[in-house]
Amino acid sequence: MKTSLAVWRAKRGLTQEQLADVVGVTRQTIISLEAGRYNPSLQLAWSIMKAVGAKKIDELFELK
Repeated sequence: MKTSLAVWRAKRGLTQEQLADVVGVTRQTIISLEAGRYNPSLQLAWSIMKAVGAKKIDELFELK
């Protein structure tokens, strides 16, 4: 099952590499975020939210 981040990224037509470039991280970071193995900083979460067009951070990430 795709995570919310993966779904939003796909809706924007972005590859993992493209999203990583836009927000200034590595592709491996995006992979880890999508797999739920990494929790982003607030700054990174905000940048990703803007890059994929989400309105709220919790549309992309689940609090654990």
